[in-house]
Amino acid sequence: MSQTDERPANADPRSTPERAFDWTDPIRELRRLTRPWREGWQRYRNAQLSDRGFQIRAARSFLTRPFARRASRRLFDLTAGFVYSQILSAGVELRLYDRLAERPRTLGEVCASTGLGEDAARRLLRASAALDLVEIDDSDDETLYGLGPLGAALVANPGAQAMIRHHGALYDDLRDPVALLKGETSETALSRLWPYAAGRQPEHEGEAAGEAPEFDAAAYTDLMSASQDLVADEVLSSYDFSWAKTMLDIGGGDGRFLQKVAQRYPAIDLHLFDLPPVAAIARQRLSHARLGGRITVHEGDFFETPFPGGYDFVSLVRILHDHEDDAVVRLLTKIREGLKPGGIVMVAEPMAGSRHSAPVADAYFGFYLLAMGRGRARTPKELGRLLNAAGLYRVREIPTALPVATRILLGELPRRSV
Repeated sequence: MSQTDERPANADPRSTPERAFDWTDPIRELRRLTRPWREGWQRYRNAQLSDRGFQIRAARSFLTRPFARRASRRLFDLTAGFVYSQILSAGVELRLYDRLAERPRTLGEVCASTGLGEDAARRLLRASAALDLVEIDDSDDETLYGLGPLGAALVANPGAQAMIRHHGALYDDLRDPVALLKGETSETALSRLWPYAAGRQPEHEGEAAGEAPEFDAAAYTDLMSASQDLVADEVLSSYDFSWAKTMLDIGGGDGRFLQKVAQRYPAIDLHLFDLPPVAAIARQRLSHARLGGRITVHEGDFFETPFPGGYDFVSLVRILHDHEDDAVVRLLTKIREGLKPGGIVMVAEPMAGSRHSAPVADAYFGFYLLAMGRGRARTPKELGRLLNAAGLYRVREIPTALPVATRILLGELPRRSV
């Protein structure tokens, strides 16, 4: 223990050791100084909210009734969330929302197109309407069912639909969340699906290397590709990398992201690196793409296989959150060794530490990656420390319009030794 951590044996364990104000992070320092007051307020607030008498009074008062109703609805939504997701899954599987996007339908038409009986179809439509996926128009003798605002947004996002279809494996793994948290689940469906979680060489010394299970490379690539557009568009609209001469996309899948880059930046020499079966799919698909001829595909294990050298820009799109800290540092170090001085590494993925992205990063990806077998969502500050540990500096975040989809962090290899 360092001297700064030492304190008298009879000291209050809740007390904070006195130290100088850190002007490099004033917001955090102000939060530290106001912590006793915030803790007092939290104790008072929670005591009130957990009191049944206060709940009844809040629900009856016209001043507090809107807040009480909103809190009650949010709590019920958490309780019923699994049912909501299954309603969504059924609608996607039956292509209900795609059909309603064409035009409003009668109940009979919905039954004919989905194969459901009238009672089941009406139940699914009313449930979807309650979730703003469907709108019901009963102004005439015959009720019509059309697309709701969330349904319209869903139809416009094939990546979201692909993830919803994929969630069957995740739901199986989350059947017993306590066992998953305690590490009592020997093998999960997601660990069998993602090759780098189950089939790659162990990331930690002493970790047993088992037989690499077979995985469906096409299904794996299709899922990543379908969910790539929103992230790719967000990256390209947030950061201008026209300065780059040679770009390497690590874990680039079938090249969907790099095709968008090629369209936006015709002068960049583009390279893609991924696992051999995925690289084979990329070569095949890029051979039929209009801009695919500009992309060179390389294959291998990006922890073991040498990368092509001489690049000045490297992108890691939804890669680092799939791996543990030591593996991330090894990968970033390997990238840095082949990076030109002044070159930049871009990390683009959902990140923790923001109220906008926390439900995606901390809740969804927190448990998704737990089921997958490794990795976690990190804050930009945590990622910055890993970039620094790999010899990349001047770490900075690039704002994005939709942080729920992705956030962007840049790290640079200095032109001179530091």
